[in-house]
Amino acid sequence: MRDNINGRYRRAITYGTFDLFHYGHLQLLRRTADLAEEVIVGVATDEFNALKGKRSMANFEQRAEITAAMRMVTSVIPEDSWEQKRLDIVKYDIDLFVMGDDWEGRFDDLSDLCAVIYLPRTTGISSTAIRDAVHTFSPGEVVRLKDSLTAISEVLRAFDE
Repeated sequence: MRDNINGRYRRAITYGTFDLFHYGHLQLLRRTADLAEEVIVGVATDEFNALKGKRSMANFEQRAEITAAMRMVTSVIPEDSWEQKRLDIVKYDIDLFVMGDDWEGRFDDLSDLCAVIYLPRTTGISSTAIRDAVHTFSPGEVVRLKDSLTAISEVLRAFDE
């Protein structure tokens, strides 16, 4: 339900893998935070990604930690299945469900529980494009990239302290 004082939703939820965290992810979280006082993010577990046929460069713990380090994120929860979205909306008393417009229409059935909004994707960037570019690197370069992701995670953690 929207707050009568400032017109924002009270609590929003969004989901994603958030692999190779990039500007598009940041924009999704910023725009969601512009719409709601609290932002809960469901980060896909490695097991759920495997069920979807996806493989991440970073493991669940790293992806969840990087996402949680964003100041606009209130909390991060593991996403284990497609079905949990409806349960999470009730469990966390969500009044706004947000996804990128590449999912347009896919979650309209949740509108009986809360508002559903699809935000435009940030053009020119995606984890898939980054991953495809990474596959052109040598194995040593991939190891250095993974080390860089770990370093970024540590820097973000330091900002939170």
